[in-house]
Amino acid sequence: MNTAIIIVHVIVCVALILIVLLQTGKGAGMGAAFGGGSSQTVFGSRGPATFLSKITAAAAIIFMATSLSLSIVANKRIGGDSIMNDVQTPAQTEQVPADTTTPAEPKAE
Repeated sequence: MNTAIIIVHVIVCVALILIVLLQTGKGAGMGAAFGGGSSQTVFGSRGPATFLSKITAAAAIIFMATSLSLSIVANKRIGGDSIMNDVQTPAQTEQVPADTTTPAEPKAE
């Protein structure tokens, strides 16, 4: 199961990188407004932005889900150990009672 999650995670990582690189910047809209060729694309003038935005959102959700599941699986495999298990808190340390005896009075010479 862990191997399958890792494979899906790596595929989604690569896909997310490619999807983000395919998206155009905000300045590309000005070229289409003045007769640029980008308005005559397969998706239409506004199509790729919403289409790629939806794919980006889906890939991001899958990426977060696989990241969370990998961390849960790794935590269960380790057994929930933490580096803080051996640290003692003040409540766990032994309380030393205060010295109630009075100090000896110095001898007069």
